[in-house]
Amino acid sequence: MKSCKVRLEQIADPENLREAFLRASRGKAHKGDVVSFRASLDAKLAALRTEILHGTVAVGHGTGFTIWEPKERRIHAPCFRERVLHHALVGPCEAGFERWLIDDSYACRRGKGRDAALRRAEHYARRHGWFLKLDVAKYFDSIPQAVLLAEIGRRFRDRRVVALWAQIVGAYEKTPGRGLPIGALTSQHLANFYLGPVDRLVKDTLRVPGYARYMDDMALWADDKQRLIEAREQIEALLRDGLGLTVKSNWHLQRTAQGMDFLGYRVHPAGSVLNRASRRRLVRSWRWIEGALACGRIGEPAAQRRVLAMSAFARVARREPVLRILFSGTGHRAPTASTAAAVGGMTPSTVAPPTATGMIRTTAGTTSASASPSAHPCGLSRRRTEPAGVRLPPAGQTGL
Repeated sequence: MKSCKVRLEQIADPENLREAFLRASRGKAHKGDVVSFRASLDAKLAALRTEILHGTVAVGHGTGFTIWEPKERRIHAPCFRERVLHHALVGPCEAGFERWLIDDSYACRRGKGRDAALRRAEHYARRHGWFLKLDVAKYFDSIPQAVLLAEIGRRFRDRRVVALWAQIVGAYEKTPGRGLPIGALTSQHLANFYLGPVDRLVKDTLRVPGYARYMDDMALWADDKQRLIEAREQIEALLRDGLGLTVKSNWHLQRTAQGMDFLGYRVHPAGSVLNRASRRRLVRSWRWIEGALACGRIGEPAAQRRVLAMSAFARVARREPVLRILFSGTGHRAPTASTAAAVGGMTPSTVAPPTATGMIRTTAGTTSASASPSAHPCGLSRRRTEPAGVRLPPAGQTGL
């Protein structure tokens, strides 16, 4: 594998820094730190360029917070100036990472997001009788920094570029010598790159016919169960002895006809649906939006954005019926025009004309959330993103 020829001057190039600023500010133009940075853009980019070239750029500044969905994670969001640095570094180096990754590795790659990974999983599920699903225990927190930096050193020729990567990696530790911060652009690319040896083992050495990896979520398919058992043993050995990682104990080896949990979906040979946890989470979020909107905690534009994000996740599972159920006349909040288009399951006869605020009401006989606040308690929790004491309706009432 040829090493990457990226030089530090390319990273510190004024045009590259300006492009990095535009990418870092995408969708955040109204934020205070972005506005402040833009106010003296040329001066701040010039200062950042000087620090990069002299190896004195400051890293490790940001804020931390915890999320609980889909599971508890500690997020470390870098400050805006550092996000610009990350984009400036990743942009020129991305091609070097791409050369090391195989086609069936997904996440943090153009055209290889969650949707593409799920489609690939469905492809293999239709063709093979058995699957093996496994992932790494506490992956981001467990990555040995020394091993990672050794791999980076082999991939990049310019020692100054390697030193910049080392400075960013060394600015965070979960335990001594281990860990990457969740929430940083550089962490996503490094974490995806780090498991490249597993990809090569599975495809080049073991020649398993079906394989897809999304970050540390790995799925293998074959028609021979024993072949997958042997593959699991060799993958565990490589992770343990070569990469300093451990496979979670809840790996699954089953027939594909039984369905496989992958990226929040349930993959079957005939297609995919949301898995049980994702469906419950979506309905719970939907109810929270209804309650928050009824109580005036969020406005209709914010509700629209949240519903669109939920819809985008659910739409990836092409056989999932939950959106049609939630958008039908069942007493739930009616969709916006853009949401109805995103769902793709609404017909003109089911949607009334938009109101003055841009929201669309349900057909006669249904009740919008804002019209029935008593059905949605206003005691919203600050810690979680749903109303206190929320309960799912019986399966017969929602079709879930």
